[in-house]
Amino acid sequence: MIRSRLSFARLYLRVVTLLLPAGAYFIAVKLRFGFNLLVSRTAPPGLPSYWSILLLTTIVWAIAAEESGLWNVEQLYTPGGKSRRLLEALAFTYSIVMVAGFLYRQASYSRLVVGISAVALFFLATAARVFFRVFLEFWRKDGRNEVKILVVGTDRFARRVGTSLLHGEVLPCRVMGFVRLPDQEVEVDGPVYELDQIPAFSNGNSINDVIIALPAARLNDVQKIAPLLEKLCVPTRVVIDLGEGVVLRDRLIDLGGFHMLDLRPSLAETGSYLFQKRIFDVGFSIVILLLTLPITLLIAVAIKLRSRGPVFFVQNRVGLNGRVFRMFKFRTMNGGSREEEDTRWTCEQDPRRTTVGTFLRRTNLDELPQFLNVLRGDMSIVGPRPERPYFVERFLEEIDRYNSRHMFKAGITGWAQVNGWRGDSSIAKRVEYDLYYLRNWSLTFDLQIITMTLLRMFTSKNAY
Repeated sequence: MIRSRLSFARLYLRVVTLLLPAGAYFIAVKLRFGFNLLVSRTAPPGLPSYWSILLLTTIVWAIAAEESGLWNVEQLYTPGGKSRRLLEALAFTYSIVMVAGFLYRQASYSRLVVGISAVALFFLATAARVFFRVFLEFWRKDGRNEVKILVVGTDRFARRVGTSLLHGEVLPCRVMGFVRLPDQEVEVDGPVYELDQIPAFSNGNSINDVIIALPAARLNDVQKIAPLLEKLCVPTRVVIDLGEGVVLRDRLIDLGGFHMLDLRPSLAETGSYLFQKRIFDVGFSIVILLLTLPITLLIAVAIKLRSRGPVFFVQNRVGLNGRVFRMFKFRTMNGGSREEEDTRWTCEQDPRRTTVGTFLRRTNLDELPQFLNVLRGDMSIVGPRPERPYFVERFLEEIDRYNSRHMFKAGITGWAQVNGWRGDSSIAKRVEYDLYYLRNWSLTFDLQIITMTLLRMFTSKNAY
């Protein structure tokens, strides 16, 4: 009953959420052009139909909504983060739409319409979620919709579960009673039944679900209890609490019949990171490489004219999961020994720098070839800056939790870099900022870092 009620609520919220882009484009087209339909037959001459861009927006919006949990009913009641998740979904959706519009030249769509639709979609989604929560509140107060539950357990843990069910905001629940296990104290308020009473328990009490609420130390009793609960003919569920510091976070993996629980889940394995971030990285990199192609050619010519050697500098760096990859940069120094390149920091007034190289480092234009690393999958646009293997081995011994920064893809820019921790600066501070980014990653956070990078591109400290 609990699962079916939640499934129906999610279905209704999903349908409403998927219809929102159509409403947003209707509002945008109406405000911009003043006609009522999206089809071109009623539009002014030469105006394209917006059905194709609406279809693209809806598809990408569906992916973003799924990954951001916008139709997860439980998240309607979270104390914070709802607007952030909505903005992340919108940023991802319209980034893809804008990139597709830039690459697709067969039709020209009004950028104002797309912008208005983004604003309209934000307000429509916010209003829909508020309305849905109000609807659930009325539904919860209607006693006919209560889910009647029998809780197995009578200790303090069972009392906490029972209290949470009674005061839950998502589904209206009523605890019909508690079942005491042998040698278990009674800390609950309500009818208490002994374990041997279950076979004779009549479901005239209209029990919809059985919840086994046992502390981690007694989870072995579940196998003994389960056969006795079968005669009630209702769904049975187990509350999993593995103790402080171990969080489930939906990280249960079924592999070959074995169920494994991630005790240390990584955001780098989530769908939003693997899918949304990769699509954004590829689309953004293609646009940047196309827009900067003339600058790239000028830089290449300047490097060849002003100094001997190749245009690109290739160096081993450590990336995701500690794997070594070859990172590309524009060459900014005169050739030196491989050992010197791999073990020495660049310092202010470094005599190895070329004239062109000094300018490129000051303006960060030497990093442009790294968008090729992004396309190859070695790097991301935003992430901890990759370090050379020699320094990684040294910092692993000197800096606590240094290796945690390799749980994400390395980035062209990062939270530490935009806050001034780059070059020959404090490694401990750099790691501190990198770990903050790992704990708080989101697509919106990436966009914030990219914006800060662009604003500080020509004024970076320690860029020498």
